[in-house]
Amino acid sequence: MMDKLEKNIVNTNGTENAGSDNSNLQENGNIQAAGNINKNKKFFAVVDRVRYIQRWALMRNNESENVAEHSFQTAIFAHALATIRSVEFPELELQVDPNKIMAKALFHDVSEVITGDLPTPVKYHNPELRKAYKDYEALAVDTLLDFLPESLRGNYSELLIEKSLADTERGSLEYLEAGLIKVADKLSAYIKCLYEVNQGNNEFREALKSTLENIEAFYEDFPEVKVFMTNYVPAFSLSLDQLKDSEI
Repeated sequence: MMDKLEKNIVNTNGTENAGSDNSNLQENGNIQAAGNINKNKKFFAVVDRVRYIQRWALMRNNESENVAEHSFQTAIFAHALATIRSVEFPELELQVDPNKIMAKALFHDVSEVITGDLPTPVKYHNPELRKAYKDYEALAVDTLLDFLPESLRGNYSELLIEKSLADTERGSLEYLEAGLIKVADKLSAYIKCLYEVNQGNNEFREALKSTLENIEAFYEDFPEVKVFMTNYVPAFSLSLDQLKDSEI
């Protein structure tokens, strides 16, 4: 099973990795010939390929978005939410390190370098399909960790093994971490939909509405989300000139 998963890693042409020979990569100092690179030294090169995984495959896009772009934005939003929570709501006993949650958010979709990005309507079509995909994600994470030396796997397993909100106890630290990553992911999706709709692409209008409803459902347990939506999201609809205008 692991060998089959490894073959699903896409190359720059979007086709399956067939173990092509990079004869131009020659051994010179610290640079090794491709055929001589140990498997447990390939993790970071494999992870880098998330930029070839496209999102929103079922939708007509004015502007394409890949997993690397989405992951960066999700990490920024997760950090912002954790920071707002600590600064604006210090009375809340449950807090999380913004840097820690940012790192986890950055890696939250890395397994898609193997599984690909399964559109949300497909992923959540029924419980059986959702469970099957979660099992597939777990196998993909194991495969990715196998690309690291044993000494580093523990560090990265903390980033790659993601608990869903449904699998955590409300009011726990795990619930907070899972919730912040989940809502940051939704915020990234919302901004994508907002950009598309603002460019006249009505294909994303229903997705914009449903994503907003999903985000608003977090307001009770995560008040920082409402602060972010109220104070910071409106600026994403501004033009470059408007963003530079200090009077706006």
